[in-house]
Amino acid sequence: MGKKAFSTDRAPHTYFGDVAHFDDETFRQIEKVERLPVTERTALLPDAHPGYGMPIGGVASLYEAIAPGFVGYDIACRMMVTILDIDPHEFLKNREQIAKNMLASSNFGLNSHYVSGEQKDHPVMDDQRWTETAILRKLKPLARQQLGTSGSGNHFFDAMIGKDVVTGQDIAAIMTHSGSRGVGYKIASHYIQLAKQETQKTVGGISKGYEWLSMNRAPGREYLCAMSLMGSFAQANHDIIHDEFLSRSGIPMLRQFENHHNFAWVEGSSVIHRKGATPAHKGQIGIIPGSSGTASFITRGLGNKESLESCSHGAGRISSRSEARRRFDAAAFARYMKEKDILGFGVAPDESWKAYKDIEEVIRYQVEAGLLEVAMRLEPKIVVMGGGRVQK
Repeated sequence: MGKKAFSTDRAPHTYFGDVAHFDDETFRQIEKVERLPVTERTALLPDAHPGYGMPIGGVASLYEAIAPGFVGYDIACRMMVTILDIDPHEFLKNREQIAKNMLASSNFGLNSHYVSGEQKDHPVMDDQRWTETAILRKLKPLARQQLGTSGSGNHFFDAMIGKDVVTGQDIAAIMTHSGSRGVGYKIASHYIQLAKQETQKTVGGISKGYEWLSMNRAPGREYLCAMSLMGSFAQANHDIIHDEFLSRSGIPMLRQFENHHNFAWVEGSSVIHRKGATPAHKGQIGIIPGSSGTASFITRGLGNKESLESCSHGAGRISSRSEARRRFDAAAFARYMKEKDILGFGVAPDESWKAYKDIEEVIRYQVEAGLLEVAMRLEPKIVVMGGGRVQK
């Protein structure tokens, strides 16, 4: 066995936001990343909270290495926003029908899928990468069943109204958050275990979830192929949902924005891992959603090098899911949604706005730190999630 793990020296790092809002476990997790022999630099974004291995809201540059645990189990989880060609007042006037169209445009829940005869089609299913490895060949039928579905937990489909802060124009939009579904989870599980085996060949004492694959060996290249395919698969899920809604509603599209989080980008000899973090290269459009009843933001990146040209992917949780369920006040949540005039479907107790940090503060920290500027602000008027029973 070669190098010893967890150096006493830490890689360069920058933490953004009020560090008092980061709990001890978040710091412990990112410090472990910083002490790995392959780590070049890290960043913590204001939404950071504990995850598996690297914190959610963490960014890490690794030298010629890719860490499946730093990408996470929902590989290539993704956001898409479609700006609609409809007056927001007209949009709200037809909100009940809009909600019906949204519910009919996807399939929600942990095991959501389409049965034979209802399954969706998309060019991604003809991608040659499905033939590259045994695990991809095995999982292709499951991908076919789950194509176009939205999943569970914090995955959602929102209808929103808001304003372009640059032009002052009032806008209506739909926004989706979904990833690579059960297919991505199974791929992540396979390669996280493989990374453990590969790392143990050369380095001792690595904690679970912090292992990596060399980009110069076949397992690392295989994972990169699978991860990239999951990026295309996640994108296809959003394409189908948005196209289905536009077709059912008859509302024309003006513009679309989209981006990954939970992904790794190869830049020369460096691999930039963004776990629950969004690329924010100079001029790049980002999507930062709020919680079930708070504002979301379309942003423009400013290319901050200390953040590894990254920004947050949301508000960030302030409590575990079990703790959020324990504290949930159904009556208070119902009053809040009524006061905000938001229709909610399938919002689970652990997805209440109280389970998350203040999105306004999270955005403000990033504006002040020079990570991004705000382009649009959107307020939810219909929220569909997969965390509870969704009546169609």
